Amino acid sequence: MTNYILPLMLTLFAGMSTLTGGFITFFVKRNNLKALSVGLGFSAGVMVYISLNELMNEAPRMLSPFYSLMGAKALTFTGFLFGIIIAVVIDYFIPDHIESDFLTVSKKSAQRHQIKRAGLITAFAVTLHNFPEGMATFLVSSQDLRLGIPVAIAIAIHNIPEGIAIALPIFHATGRKRLAVLYSFVSGISEPVGGLIGVLLLKTVMPEQCVGIMTASVAGIMVYLSFDTLLPLAREYGENHHVIIGIVSGMLIMGFGLIFL
Repeated sequence: MTNYILPLMLTLFAGMSTLTGGFITFFVKRNNLKALSVGLGFSAGVMVYISLNELMNEAPRMLSPFYSLMGAKALTFTGFLFGIIIAVVIDYFIPDHIESDFLTVSKKSAQRHQIKRAGLITAFAVTLHNFPEGMATFLVSSQDLRLGIPVAIAIAIHNIPEGIAIALPIFHATGRKRLAVLYSFVSGISEPVGGLIGVLLLKTVMPEQCVGIMTASVAGIMVYLSFDTLLPLAREYGENHHVIIGIVSGMLIMGFGLIFL
């Protein structure tokens, strides 16, 4: 068990960087809708870049030891579509409209309901995303710390904007900074928990190739969330160029972070 302490600490470090993004809400005014629009665009840029450039490339690499190149790509695509289906189901059970019992609420309350919903779904998607990340960080670090350290740092860098993606909508919807930070924390802590659960499952009942399929599914969830929820809300609360600034900024930060790390 002693050999697992450092890998667990690295996984915890990577996951808790999500909390750093959550604390950024302490420096943003709640009624600054321009910042919200840029922030939602930023979140979408981060998620789309991670999903299509990282997760969709990583999944077939995870599957390649078990399947042919074509089989790995086919399973990756299937996992991606399955993730979109999961997101549609989530969309169904967390509707984007106000129920009839609440039709008397003000327009501002309805807007805050939409924004909070975006934050909750983002938190759910990022939490799912953090489980395979936690597995990867823990497993790599337990095999070779020289590889595990840069992996943990890279994941920590891109977890910061993910924390922003979760906390900013929650803060704007509720006005409660502590609640926004709490959601960031819960999402971040799922990474070390995912590492421990993943190792346990891989050693008992879950086939190793399931990690690759899960990774592709998370990509599908995040892409659907970005185009169906985050970007429409970003355009609603700001001008088009605010959204574009957010999207490009999110992609650039993620891209440079992953290049240099």
